[in-house]
Amino acid sequence: MADYKDYGYDNAEATHAHQYIAKPILTLLSHGKNKTILDLGCGNGALVKYLVQNNYDAFGADASASGIKIASQFSKSRFALQDLTEDHLPQQFEQLNFDTIISTEVIEHLYDPKKFIDFCKDILLKNGGGEIILSTPYHGYLKNLLLALMGRWDKHADPLWDGGHIKLWSKNTLSSLLTQKGFTVSDFVGCGRFPYLWKSMLLKAKI
Repeated sequence: MADYKDYGYDNAEATHAHQYIAKPILTLLSHGKNKTILDLGCGNGALVKYLVQNNYDAFGADASASGIKIASQFSKSRFALQDLTEDHLPQQFEQLNFDTIISTEVIEHLYDPKKFIDFCKDILLKNGGGEIILSTPYHGYLKNLLLALMGRWDKHADPLWDGGHIKLWSKNTLSSLLTQKGFTVSDFVGCGRFPYLWKSMLLKAKI
């Protein structure tokens, strides 16, 4: 992870994105089906904590040492350091059978999202299949057009942001990636702001 830029968490508070994606994620889950959840790219563990407080058995992994240090104050056994460019789980999670993977605001930062989805697929198939829920900033024709007309595209897709967004996803492109990898997309939810100008989107798929 020589090129990894640590987010630099300094507290356990939920990020601004969790303010509009956490509750919609909860509506996509059910206790009967989503029994053991892995949050890949869990940051400071705020979403895992939220899920545990709502009676889900959730765990989290992230490449941020500062994030995992903070998350572990809530529950050391539920969190582990994880390089998301690798294709194996942290040792403490290897014996767990995850039937659900959640990854929020992560895939837009990855150089190789196909490898990441393969990794998620392998984890779920180990348990006979399961569900994945991804969130990422929403991009669609109307939002992209307005950003351009308002002269905000350079700020929105700032190439000078170290560790910033390098993949800008639409519903169609993210659905296509999941479909190529054998998933069946079942749900789409726009999150934050107005329809078609959403801040983020959620896609749920199963395999």
